[in-house]
Amino acid sequence: MGLITGLLTLPLAPVRGTAWVLDQVVRAAEEEYYDPEPVRARLARLEQELNSGAIGPEEFDRREDELLDRLDEIEEYRNGPRQAP
Repeated sequence: MGLITGLLTLPLAPVRGTAWVLDQVVRAAEEEYYDPEPVRARLARLEQELNSGAIGPEEFDRREDELLDRLDEIEEYRNGPRQAP
């Protein structure tokens, strides 16, 4: 960016700064949302609940399927969409 361009676009600096901050917030939120560790921890707790008798096999299967679907979603996001053969 040249000196003239920099001076002419100076009034837009707050907008560019705000856009950068929003981009950072979105990145941090996505990183947290697509972190597989909390889902794995919930799977481990779910298995403990099954073993302790707190939930039955049907409830375990239903909740496990939801968590495994969530892990698939996270993996797809992190690896990009699958390519059709």
